[in-house]
Amino acid sequence: MNDIVAEASLSARTPIDVLIPAIEKDLSTLPYVINGIRKYVKHPIGTIYIVSPDSARIKSLCRLKNCTFVYEKTVLPITKKDIIYRSSTWDRSGWLYQQLLKLNGDKVCKNRHFLVTDADTVLIRPHTFLENSKTVFFYRKWTHPEYLHIHARLLGQKASSPESFVNHYMLYDSVKLGQLKKTMEQRHGVRWYNAILKQLNRKKQFGFSEFETYGNFVRTNYPGTIILRPTLNKEFKKSILAVPAAERQQLSRSFRSLSFHKRGGYSLRKKKSG
Repeated sequence: MNDIVAEASLSARTPIDVLIPAIEKDLSTLPYVINGIRKYVKHPIGTIYIVSPDSARIKSLCRLKNCTFVYEKTVLPITKKDIIYRSSTWDRSGWLYQQLLKLNGDKVCKNRHFLVTDADTVLIRPHTFLENSKTVFFYRKWTHPEYLHIHARLLGQKASSPESFVNHYMLYDSVKLGQLKKTMEQRHGVRWYNAILKQLNRKKQFGFSEFETYGNFVRTNYPGTIILRPTLNKEFKKSILAVPAAERQQLSRSFRSLSFHKRGGYSLRKKKSG
């Protein structure tokens, strides 16, 4: 009953926390990500948590930007070393580990609602994530089929949305997220993260999506509580320094966010990843 009463007043006045998993390679965009959140998220922001490996440079940025550093090994009982998700040509172990960190953000954040965002995506337009007691999800038109297949294996229900919830940021409700993890544990008899690892098709390079799983779970089990809006994200294969503020402002007429992917994918053809 208390959860229902709380949901009845959800709006832009609802305070939220922010969770950003990051590594040192993200330092070129991370300051802009933080600035964009503070400028364009129209909710009162409690704490911005940066979840990272032990990094003096990231800790320094946290002090500079008044964010809270969280050592990633304190978030989950498992680490990246416990995840073997690679082939002879690609390694996505760290990619999957970051997804699991996001899904345990309710153990880090204090507010019931928390925004998770990628460390390479910069908001360039105002965002409200709770409107008229509904959660705003941003969608795209396509997804990887395996995201839907593992969703069905994990939860025993087909993904119900004709759109994809895969985006570079998403607002989580700790109550609904807790129910998602509880459902996985009851169905598989193991902790939720082990359920994901057991159901993962390791032959597929895109085997699981935390956003697709959570979004479809909410749509199916809490009908009428979501608002869908198009992602309107533009991706760049270059540094944010090559897209000056004036150009970002101009792009905001057509896009909500910009993503800067400089990592060159997850290929192992040139060098092995740790």
